[in-house]
Amino acid sequence: MYESLKIHCKDFQLFVFAFDDKTFEVLKKLNLSDVTVISLNEFEDEELLKVKPTRSKGEYCWTCTSSAILYVLENYKVESCTYLDADIYFFSSPKVLLDELHDDSVLITEHRYSPKYDQTKTSGKYCVQLITFKNDERGLKVLRWWRKSCINWCYARCEDGKFGDQKYLDDWPTRFEGIHILKHLGGGVAPWNVQQYRITKEGNTLKVNRNDLVFYHYHFFKCYTNGEYDLGMYDIPEEAITFIYRPYIKALADAKRRVREVDKNFDYGEIKKYKDWTYPLRFLNRRLRGYYHVIR
Repeated sequence: MYESLKIHCKDFQLFVFAFDDKTFEVLKKLNLSDVTVISLNEFEDEELLKVKPTRSKGEYCWTCTSSAILYVLENYKVESCTYLDADIYFFSSPKVLLDELHDDSVLITEHRYSPKYDQTKTSGKYCVQLITFKNDERGLKVLRWWRKSCINWCYARCEDGKFGDQKYLDDWPTRFEGIHILKHLGGGVAPWNVQQYRITKEGNTLKVNRNDLVFYHYHFFKCYTNGEYDLGMYDIPEEAITFIYRPYIKALADAKRRVREVDKNFDYGEIKKYKDWTYPLRFLNRRLRGYYHVIR
């Protein structure tokens, strides 16, 4: 994600919250330009530490999303802060997305589910993948409400209209002032909606229908130690595999090589496949609609 941002966005500051010591150590060694690495020791406050034992690792990361944005706004005095999921990759500049905000204070993106993958009732209408808050009264009001809500409840289950940190966004356009819902189709293309778009390449530019593809969200993407990549359980069009997934696989391989220059044994994020997985592997490699795609 960082490398793709460097290609398409020449003026940015990326704040990375390292949720384990190894991530902090490697990022400090890499000494990436335009990157500020923040450790948990710097970031965590009493309210977060109090609820931390009650959450799984994933749930705690979700709990911290709003707090991380607020930390940047309060400690670095920036005009705005955009949260990005780590599993996205930019194909063009995000400026066109951020420019939509105009006089509003918060930018949110819809899932835009394909009908067969509609999870609005469980996962919410909006996706916490790219979300922008201005450092103004309206933006901070929404952000502080979200932080308080997530500290009170943020779990990987559906309960009373809630799910993680995400379904809290469902009523923001009516609950708060200054909320803008992203219109650009190139922001937020993902496995759950790519089926409804026409993906083409014009020169060096990828198009989603007639819009430039700005970023893709690689939800459920997995790397295996045997060199295979699992694209998940969604039906991914061949054009998306060719133009979106294969460049990402190459970018991941390049990033891995760069990380191993400072930590030769680094293998975080890779999943082992064992010999006794013979049947599941045969099943996975069958290119059935609605099941798993594996790329070698």
